[in-house]
Amino acid sequence: MKKLFTLFVGTLLLFSCSSDDYVDLPDVDEDDIKWEKPSNFPDLTYTFNNNALKKSRFELGKKLFHDPRLSEDNTVSCASCHIKEFAFSDAGKSFSIGIDGLVGKRNAPAIQNMAFNKEYFYDGASNNLEMVPIVPIHNEIEMREELPTILDKLRLDIEYQQMFKKAYNDEKMTSTSMLKALAQYMTLLVSSNSKYDKYVRKEEGGNLNELEKKGLVLFRQNCSSCHSTDLFTDNSFRNNGVRVNPSVNDKGREDVSGEEEDRYKFKVSTVRNVALTAPYMHDGSIATLEDVLDFYSSGIKDSPTLDPLLRQKNGRVGIPMTGEEKKAIIAFLHTLTDYEFINNPKY
Repeated sequence: MKKLFTLFVGTLLLFSCSSDDYVDLPDVDEDDIKWEKPSNFPDLTYTFNNNALKKSRFELGKKLFHDPRLSEDNTVSCASCHIKEFAFSDAGKSFSIGIDGLVGKRNAPAIQNMAFNKEYFYDGASNNLEMVPIVPIHNEIEMREELPTILDKLRLDIEYQQMFKKAYNDEKMTSTSMLKALAQYMTLLVSSNSKYDKYVRKEEGGNLNELEKKGLVLFRQNCSSCHSTDLFTDNSFRNNGVRVNPSVNDKGREDVSGEEEDRYKFKVSTVRNVALTAPYMHDGSIATLEDVLDFYSSGIKDSPTLDPLLRQKNGRVGIPMTGEEKKAIIAFLHTLTDYEFINNPKY
């Protein structure tokens, strides 16, 4: 959901690298993982201080992520709404479908580069990656389950008994180990090898054509105030003028902060792999990238909490763009698709 480094038993060493894969380390425990921070990424937020990187922990987290037993009726897993081929988003659904076929109120965000994030979910309901799974697990619509009940189910599985023991020396199979393993899996869902990444790192396969380069310039002029750094998000909460769905009336950040000034503010989504994660916005109300740019140029709904960056000096709202400029920006956005990430068999 998001800067990676090398972990030797308990010590982290930072490196620069283009790869998001883990590899075996010589002369250390074979369970250790080498995780290298992409050279064009900012610093990590999740530091692994109490959750040292291990292959056994990643594999346990992966198994848990894909296990429907985390839901009350054993039908919904984390992977049900976060599908690898779509950058761990929900394969074209505006709202995700939870337990008993119930429909949620938000579009499932892509899970990628989570170790670089400070807060999670559209409203920032959690600022601790290890606590993130609790939110969908306890949600009455999504998974409607309790951690003790989940663990009772998993303790009947001999393979899980062995995996908890190997990963955390945890024969009791505690919720702490379960949440740490899920966090470790999510931290290694790193997207850093798109055509754009190779372009900025001057690597093979990173040649942008003239339209893509023009789009990059226009993106930096019009979009990078919010979609900043090579994570393509500043992790802030903003009201971008999406019209309120009256059947939901989702107030966003206000539901967490309790502050009226946060009404209709939602976390700025990354645009990495954005060509794969339609529909767009927190409510999945915009179908295509073309529609997104049309929205920003002429479809924004003004309100008291609208982000100031979307107000022009003449009092109008929106970002003026010509048709040709929109085509160029979309061409650039497609360079952010990371095929190595979505096709990585380790995930």
